[in-house]
Amino acid sequence: MLWIPIDRSLDIPLIRQVYQQIRERILNGQLKSDEKLPSTRELSAELKVSRNVILEAYDQLLAEGFLVSRRGSGTFVARGAFLEQHEKALSFPPLDWCEDNKKDDNLINFRSGIPALDLFPRKTWAKLSYTIWNETSPSTFGYDIPEGRPELRQILSQYLLKTRGVDCHPNQIVITSGATQALTLVSKLLLSPEDTVIMEDPITNDIQTIFKTSGATLFPVPVDEYGMETSLLPLNNNPKFIFITPSHQFPLGGTLPIQRRIQLINYSRQTNCYLVEDDYDSEFRYEGSPVSSLQGLESDRVLYIGSFSKILSPALRIGYLILPLHLIEKCRKLKWFSDLHTPSLNQLILARFIDEGYLERHITKMKKIYKNRRDFLIHCLETTFSNKVNIYGYSTGLHLVIELNEAHFTKELLDWIEQFGVKVSPVEDHTIEKGKYNNRIILGYGHLKNEEIKEGVTRLHNAIYSLKFKN
Repeated sequence: MLWIPIDRSLDIPLIRQVYQQIRERILNGQLKSDEKLPSTRELSAELKVSRNVILEAYDQLLAEGFLVSRRGSGTFVARGAFLEQHEKALSFPPLDWCEDNKKDDNLINFRSGIPALDLFPRKTWAKLSYTIWNETSPSTFGYDIPEGRPELRQILSQYLLKTRGVDCHPNQIVITSGATQALTLVSKLLLSPEDTVIMEDPITNDIQTIFKTSGATLFPVPVDEYGMETSLLPLNNNPKFIFITPSHQFPLGGTLPIQRRIQLINYSRQTNCYLVEDDYDSEFRYEGSPVSSLQGLESDRVLYIGSFSKILSPALRIGYLILPLHLIEKCRKLKWFSDLHTPSLNQLILARFIDEGYLERHITKMKKIYKNRRDFLIHCLETTFSNKVNIYGYSTGLHLVIELNEAHFTKELLDWIEQFGVKVSPVEDHTIEKGKYNNRIILGYGHLKNEEIKEGVTRLHNAIYSLKFKN
């Protein structure tokens, strides 16, 4: 008799339990080819379940080819259903890239680039979502065009001209699933193996990885308090493009002055290369006048990238890439083969959100909150570390950089700091040429409340100096 343990306390239906156990025994060879199974009546009596349970389990196994029925003889294990079993891992490794997997309620994470997620305008977004979902035409629920909804591209072109001085037609905009996809499209659009890309150094490590994956060689140009040192651009080089964050250099925070912008443009003309401008969080500028885009100076040569991840939420996955006219069709095809199109309904909601003035009001509100958090962080750093700390890049964005001459942010020190319940990111993680910024770390503050900022700075101080005295 075939014994199958049945557990009525499980959420798994009895039919599924019977099916799974017979299937598993056939696959691993416990039930051999041509071996006869008990009749449905016999097995139901043995297991004390309804005969219908056994009938449905057998029917499913017959349909999938595990069993065969022979008229007048019964039900048998089919030939060729044995699969040699290999040893399986006892457990899966943790998904280290998943933030939720590593969430620690006691950890204060100064991660950069995270907005205040608890202040996302949920009610307004929900109201607009309800309207769009109920009013939009049935065709919107089908496949869409790869470059994005015309409603969003039209409104976005007007908004960017007004707020960033970006000069573009709606047809030059490709809506992407965040800035990362825009960067990937740029890589596929422009790069071939052995091409050279000139980049600020330091610059986001993820961006370096995207371009290196295409086989490109990265040529680093140092940055100072004003951004890329354009006087150090190589004379005998033919780069495919120069990657730049002119409005708020990441991570050091400088703003590229007009003289260097003109040097960049002249260099790109002389070498016949493009300029790729990442304008990732320039909406949040706390000192001085808003800085216009590089794209507004040279629209035929600049590829401009932006997103709504830091303005609103990374979960929206909406970014955009603005292209010179001659690159649009090729990029459109690449976008199509990448993911067909960015989700249409969120695009329509965002278009309405911008058009009805909600985005500008949200930015105005958040600038005040982020400025308060920035000022409080600076106050805590200066109070806690006294004259031992230098602070950089605080005029714009959601992070700043601190320099501690007494600290060397090795892995040992960073791990020690995390044991105190605080996590920071070293600038060295984002350098191409290593060794210049060992005493600097990045502190993101947009997502932290003042009490978390104060506690985080205290823990950071205690960790650094306890290790110093320990050694």
